[in-house]
Formats: sequence, structure tokens, C-alpha cells
Amino acid sequence: MEVMKLPSKPRALPMPLWLQGVVELGQAAVISALLVLLPVAAVWLTGGFADRTPESAARLAGQGWLVMHGVPLVLQFPPGVAGEEPASGVLHVIPLGLVLIPLLLAWRAGRRLARASYTDQLWQALLGALVTYALIGAGIAYLSVTADASAHVVTGALVPPVSAGIGLITGAYREAGAWSRLVGVDFAAWVGRTSQHSRWAGSYAWSVLRSGFLAVLVALSLSAVLLAVAIGLNWAGIAAIYERLDGGIAGASVVTLFQLGLLPNLAVWTMSWSSGAGFALGTGSSLTPLGSAVGPLPALPIFGALPAGTLEYGYAALAIPVLAGLLAGWWFFREGENHLDEWLVLHSPRRWLTWTASTFSLAVLIGLAAGLGGAFTALVSRASVGLGRFTDLGPDPLVVGGWLALEVAVGAVLGHAVGPLLERDPSRR
Repeated sequence: MEVMKLPSKPRALPMPLWLQGVVELGQAAVISALLVLLPVAAVWLTGGFADRTPESAARLAGQGWLVMHGVPLVLQFPPGVAGEEPASGVLHVIPLGLVLIPLLLAWRAGRRLARASYTDQLWQALLGALVTYALIGAGIAYLSVTADASAHVVTGALVPPVSAGIGLITGAYREAGAWSRLVGVDFAAWVGRTSQHSRWAGSYAWSVLRSGFLAVLVALSLSAVLLAVAIGLNWAGIAAIYERLDGGIAGASVVTLFQLGLLPNLAVWTMSWSSGAGFALGTGSSLTPLGSAVGPLPALPIFGALPAGTLEYGYAALAIPVLAGLLAGWWFFREGENHLDEWLVLHSPRRWLTWTASTFSLAVLIGLAAGLGGAFTALVSRASVGLGRFTDLGPDPLVVGGWLALEVAVGAVLGHAVGPLLERDPSRR
């Protein structure tokens, strides 16, 4: 006679999905907070904050966590700094390099939550995670108030979940493999029920958007290379500013980490510079490929790489967005989704006319897509220190979008025109 064995331990109850979201994104908040707290603690332990108590240094770390997520801080300036009377300003910057930290941590959490959820239940985990991150942000904003700086509790609750939400959704999509599994809607089946003309129009529009995205990505990549070359050529000036700061190993490390967090912002500014739109480092200043006019700047070492005066060959940088447009036009040709050209061919026998109309229409659309993308990146890269002329730092989004749209459109015409020459069938040569 067989005897059924009972389990030696009671089975654990499954964790609710909303609680899993709390745990996953709570871990992300703790890890990102430690990455800010450790450098601040190192500077404080080495005497860098001689006038600060441990509590004050902890509040400074909390403010750093908020700034890392793009939360604006209200600064209070004593008399003599911004005038005869006390003044206030808003420090607002989205350090695109630092914001990647919480975004990637949330991306990991999104993958884990998608793995543990059914399609129609994922919203529970995401909601619990985002509410938790909002509460943590509000709590840090409340506890990090000092006489010099503070963040509103509402912005502390609303802004950090933006980067965390992007990471969660993209991570969940990466794990699910398709939006249909993520949201429970089969978009492919929905598109399949539309007419053939609608599918052609959708494919054409989607290829145009991806071409515009590619143009912005190429322009940013080439601008990042240009920025690296400028830093290398002006390393002596950058090192001299480090020496004047004299902050010790801990202080120099914190300054370097801050600059690394701003490198993507500076790459966007370099793209704005190469487009001809330029950027500002304070009200009334201007840096363009044809010349630079700036006033006194803060002692930030990276500013040692800025171009000065009139640049003899600065206009050569305008080739960067044109080259980006050329690659975008070539990529569109390789996609084979030029349904506008096919439609025009069906309605007119004049090939020279249909080719010209479709190519220039395509160039305009790709230019508009790239211009919108460039304007958005310029907008999120802007900064304000909240003091005097330094309330205007970065490029003008509308000017950048206009210049980039024009130059990418010119490059797209060239790229689409040379596409047939570059994609010939080798067997026919």
C-alpha cells in the first residue's frame, strides 16, 4: 500500500504582479541612488564638503538623483551672486548620459515583469512599478530640501517615472517580441484587414519615418566623432582647467562623471553646430561653424574643447547632415517601398516627370522627419543654470529642425539618385 508523502515545507503563495513591479523598480531606484550617493560620500569623506554635515551631504545626493532623472531644481542665490538682493532660479538639465542608468535598470525590470506576466495582466505589474517610482521620487524631493536648492514634490513624482516608464515598456517589448503579446492587440491582423492602397501608404510612411530616424542617428554619430576629435586636439586646455579646479582625486572624479553624463547632450550640441544652426552658452552668445562669440564661462574642463574665433574651414562641417541625408536616401531605395513613385508611374507615361516628383517629394518628407527628430533631440538637450545669462544653454530646437530638414533633404535627393548605381546586379556587369 502506497503512502502519499506530504511536502516538508508549505508552498509559498505566488507574489502578486503589482508587488513584483514594486520590488523590481524599487531595486532600480535603490541602485541608481547608490550610484549617486557613493561619489558624494567620497567627496565628503575627503573633505570636499567641509561645511556640510552628513545629513546635508545626503540631501545633496538626493538632489543629484533628481537631477539625474531630469527633475528641475529651484535654486536660491544669496545677495551679491545675482544682484544686491537674494534671487532664485531654476536649474534644469536632462543629462542624457546619466538618465540612461535608470532607463537601463527599468529596461531590465520590464523584461523580468513581462516574463512573469500574461498578456492581459502585464498592466498590473507596470502600474505597481510606476506608482512605486513616483512615490520614491516624491519622497526624495520632500526629504532633499535645503536652503540653497529644492524640488517640488509634484515634479519629483511625475518626472522620474518618464525615463523609468520608457525603460519598462521597451524592456517588456524586448521580452515579448511583439506588441500583440504586450498589449493583447494583433496589429498585423488589423493591418491585414485594410485595403491594399492603405497598406502601401502605411509602408511608405513607415519607411520615410525610419529614414528620417536614420539620418538623425548618423548625424549624431558623426557629430560625436567630431566632438571626440575636438576633445583630443584640445586636451592640454582641458587638463589646465582641471589643474585650476584643484579638487583632488574625489572632486576631479565627480566632475568627470558629471561631464560623462553630459556627453550625449554635447554630441547633440555638436550636431546643431555642424548643421549651421549653432548653439548658445549664455544669452547673447553664439557658436557656429563660421565663428564663435562667447562670454565668460564656468570652469568646466570640457569647455576647453570649444572652438574660438573665426574658423577657416568650419563650413566643411555642414557636410555631416548632408551625408546623413545621403545615407537615408540610399537606405530608402534599398527598402524598395517607394509606392508613391509606383503610383505616379501608373498615372503618367513621362518617366522624367514621375521620377522627379517622387524623388523630391521623398526628400521633403525625409527632411521633415529628420527635422522633427533633430528639433526634439535639441529640445531635450537644452539646459539652464538659472543664474543670469546662463539661463540659455544649448541649441534652438526650431532653428536646428529647419537647418537639419533642409540639409538632409538635399542629401536624400543625392542618396536616392545614386542608389540605382550602387545597387546594380553584379551578374549584369
